[in-house]
Amino acid sequence: MLPFKRAVGPLVALVLAAVLAAAPAATAHASSAPNRGWNDYNCKPSAAHPRPVVLVHGTLGNSVDNWLGLAPYLKNRGYCVFSLDYGQLKGVPVFYGLGPIDKSAEQLSAFVDKVLAATGATKADLVGHSQGGMMPRYYLKFLGGAAKVNALVGIAPSNHGTNLNGLTRLLPYFPGAADLLKATTPALADQITGSAFLTKLNEGGDTVPGVHYTVIATKYDEVVTPWRSQYLTGPDVRNVLLQDLCPLDLSEHLAIALFDRIAFHEVANALDPAHATATTCASVFS
Repeated sequence: MLPFKRAVGPLVALVLAAVLAAAPAATAHASSAPNRGWNDYNCKPSAAHPRPVVLVHGTLGNSVDNWLGLAPYLKNRGYCVFSLDYGQLKGVPVFYGLGPIDKSAEQLSAFVDKVLAATGATKADLVGHSQGGMMPRYYLKFLGGAAKVNALVGIAPSNHGTNLNGLTRLLPYFPGAADLLKATTPALADQITGSAFLTKLNEGGDTVPGVHYTVIATKYDEVVTPWRSQYLTGPDVRNVLLQDLCPLDLSEHLAIALFDRIAFHEVANALDPAHATATTCASVFS
């Protein structure tokens, strides 16, 4: 087994390193987001914003670090905002979204039920980054989420998987590497282009009736590649390329969710399309 591990280890380490390199630095993290600003279970949706917004972090993210920019942005605009931790691996703190994605979708289902019960709303809106923009589609399609969700906004979502700029194509050359990746970090394996999970998720169409879908992508994405794989196809889908809104925007996979106010403005438009305003380079000041 030792020669096998020596052969496979570097490849798996390379895949992990590619993703870890794009992960946000861990900040002081509590088990849930602060209850001042967001995750306030006393918040009641207003007539202007009648649905709570649930933020779904990406792979190696968490309920705080992933949303230090967008959560206050939405809260300051009158939304009730909530975020969850999901996909925890035993013995791995702070960095979440690593467990099997179908099980993570079950955690999302329970969290949405909790938010709806607390706010009295009948439906929520979901905004997710990376895996967090794709994973809710499993909840919508297989766990009854479509009846409880009005809109899903995916920021750089891994809707059809990633080849990590071709890196994952090396896996077949290392027998057992894919199995090792699946055993140690299931969510990474689930997000590889052509995985069994993604095949099941996308079979029969990308969307389900009754849910409004928005995808916000950047052509500089270095994690979910090729970036066009993020787009969805369906009757109620809006696919947006950040650089079509502002050619000067250089945000990559993390920046688009962490602090890109052009992307934030487009999220706000997706949550309230009746009052949407044009998103341009000037939206950084909005």
